[in-house]
Amino acid sequence: MIRSKIAGIGYYVPEKVVTNYDLMKVMDTSDEWIQERTGIVERRYAEKHKENTSILGVKAAEIAIERAGITNKEVDFIIFATLSPDYYFPGSGVLLQRQMGMQGIGALDIRNQCSGFIYALSIGDQFVKTGMYKNVLVVGAEMHSCGLDFTTRGRGVTVIFGDGAGAVVLQPSEDENRGILSTHLHADGDHAERLSYINPGSHGGVFLGKEKFGYPDQEFGGAFFTPHMYETEDIYPFMDGQHVFKFAVTKFPEVIHEALEANGYKASDIDMLIPHQANLRISQFVQQRLKLPDEKVWNNIQRYGNTTAASIPIALCEAWKAGKIKENDLVCLAAFGSGFTWGAALIRW
Repeated sequence: MIRSKIAGIGYYVPEKVVTNYDLMKVMDTSDEWIQERTGIVERRYAEKHKENTSILGVKAAEIAIERAGITNKEVDFIIFATLSPDYYFPGSGVLLQRQMGMQGIGALDIRNQCSGFIYALSIGDQFVKTGMYKNVLVVGAEMHSCGLDFTTRGRGVTVIFGDGAGAVVLQPSEDENRGILSTHLHADGDHAERLSYINPGSHGGVFLGKEKFGYPDQEFGGAFFTPHMYETEDIYPFMDGQHVFKFAVTKFPEVIHEALEANGYKASDIDMLIPHQANLRISQFVQQRLKLPDEKVWNNIQRYGNTTAASIPIALCEAWKAGKIKENDLVCLAAFGSGFTWGAALIRW
């Protein structure tokens, strides 16, 4: 049986550090308030007009490709996960392709937000296992800082997010007992508006869930943004934090156990758990449910905030570089986020 393995891994975070005290200058918040609710101390912001999502992705991808022992020309396929693309369209995958001189190969964009990297990894895994491609580049990158609401109104969301990118190269494994053992993907659209960015969108004033959003009644034309959108604050990210937290702490353990049971393992067999860095309190709750010691869970949200699709590959690469992931270790990746979507991947390193 052909398995895919992570042959190379890399990450990049911008140089600019933004602390909780920096955010206190522009909104009514405090270091204590942010840390108590999220565990975050600081995050990174990219340099506007010099960096964007695809550029961050390129910097992570270059490292992953070099560590995989291949060149850009040997990459067969690109999968790019992000919720903050450079353009509304086209996606960032082709922009990364252009910058890295990989013209001609397929490029796929994934819009699954916080679980985007798990979804992208699962797709790449299928391409490699079926023999369709030998070198699949999977990238998760975000530049949140250009789309946040830096006022007291937006503090509940803004304090959480940061910029960064991570990437892996998937290749066929020569050892059928090692590599990606399985991936498990789920979604429940009933909760879509609980964590969402409604506008700009094409819903046109229809009912979404239990509420009505959108444009004023008109058949043709109209501004891309309308006064109604500003009044209802639909142009800013929205999160029902308590609802998200309650759902996440249920689905995280469920999908992790699903991955373990599918491969004949139990929680105590995990050598390293890499959870999506959504909230330190969520990670700690999941850790307690699984009865894992601190040395078996990697958290870096304290330093980078939530980098959405980039959070898992950044954390995975950090843990590997720190020597916390070694050959033959059982590694579990798990994510939950907007959609709601969630998933897990179990890897024999």
